[in-house]
Amino acid sequence: MTHTLTETALRSVRLFTLAILALCAALFAPAAQAKEPVLDIQVITSDKGITAWLVEDHSIPVISFQFAFQGAGAALDPENKQGLAQMASNTMDEGAGDLKAQDFQRELRNLVISLGFTASRDHFAGSLKTLSKNKERAFELLKLAVNEPRFDKDPVERMSKANQSRIRSSLSDPDWIAARLMNDVAFAGHPYALNSGGTLSTLNAITPADLKAFHKARLGRNNVMVAVSGDITPEEVRIRLDELFGDLPEASLTPPADLTVQNSGKTFVYERDMPQTLIEIMQPGIDTHDPDYHAAQVMNFILGSSGFGSRLTTEIREKRGLTYGIYSTFYNLDHLFGFTVSTSTKNENVPEMLSLIQKEFQTMLSDNVSKKELEDAKSYLIGSLPLSLTSTDKIAGLLLSLQLNGRLANYLELRENAIESVSVKDVRRVAERILTPENFTTVLVGKPEGLDNATPIKKIPNAE
Repeated sequence: MTHTLTETALRSVRLFTLAILALCAALFAPAAQAKEPVLDIQVITSDKGITAWLVEDHSIPVISFQFAFQGAGAALDPENKQGLAQMASNTMDEGAGDLKAQDFQRELRNLVISLGFTASRDHFAGSLKTLSKNKERAFELLKLAVNEPRFDKDPVERMSKANQSRIRSSLSDPDWIAARLMNDVAFAGHPYALNSGGTLSTLNAITPADLKAFHKARLGRNNVMVAVSGDITPEEVRIRLDELFGDLPEASLTPPADLTVQNSGKTFVYERDMPQTLIEIMQPGIDTHDPDYHAAQVMNFILGSSGFGSRLTTEIREKRGLTYGIYSTFYNLDHLFGFTVSTSTKNENVPEMLSLIQKEFQTMLSDNVSKKELEDAKSYLIGSLPLSLTSTDKIAGLLLSLQLNGRLANYLELRENAIESVSVKDVRRVAERILTPENFTTVLVGKPEGLDNATPIKKIPNAE
């Protein structure tokens, strides 16, 4: 495949970045030896036992306040109420206390306050971002939204219709279809297989009473985790924690069972008349607390997560021109650890593409990586993290994700040391542990040619 100027430039940028990271490591070696923290994280506990991680920064008058109710996500939604957590996230800020939806949203706009909620399969989260001068009203509005959401009939119906419109639009999106099908087959028999965004019928069935019950049952002072970054002191954070969450009840939640990737070794096809086939592959991954996890991150960078320069991209895009992009990544949930590959190719090239992906997996688990591949991967993984922490939002988001993953406050330093210590033998060992190309669960969306062993899927599950 002939390289375009853009591809060459991208590759040059990547190599230049790696060189800069290596230079920085050399120049600042004394600082690294002194174990200076990547972030100065303060752990704060309120009088009522609520904990927050804080990175204090008074250089700009902005506060980012993020939080999550652990284990309160869509995996707990009943099958006939799929989308319940999603609907709660859409309506928690649609009026609270004495403020109806329009009044509540007007105050947010007038004071330039960003306040919202999100629902994942595992957790129910929220975020607040405000200028320091508006923080008093911002925290008052957040307290109302967390403690006294109204769930009025009109906003609930409006959000239900908006979500149904989203689903109808998604039914023509091949990427969404592939993801929906992968959830169904890889997580078969588990709540993760259900549609966290709801279905056309279940969204119609969700009432204000359901949302009030959700709020009462899942959001508690005992399962909230908080991350704060910006222009705020530890003492103020300690006080705000009890103001915001101290009056919530204690949640008593039953988590779903642990799961491994289902339908291993099987291929599923959903036919659509289009020139390319989308390919989604999943196999079992590795626990994020496994001693080999950081070696696995290095292995994945070399194999497919780094884009240009990765083995999958080099062999499949650059040498053969079979795709515009191919990536591998770890797909980790609280109760499942997966490893995925995503790509697309012309319908007639699907068998070759699948064969080449398996070949690259096999090569990774049977041969050692080069020392240059190893050092490039380690330099990037270590150096790119500090460079990504460019805003209070990103810092608070990282702090929250670390807490939800059960990490210690000094994890970033532990991570750096763990990655730095990874050897060629470690990469080989973890590849042998993890990579199982014979156990791929594969979903194809398109009209692939030359496949004899694929199971057809006629209807998109948990959509209508």
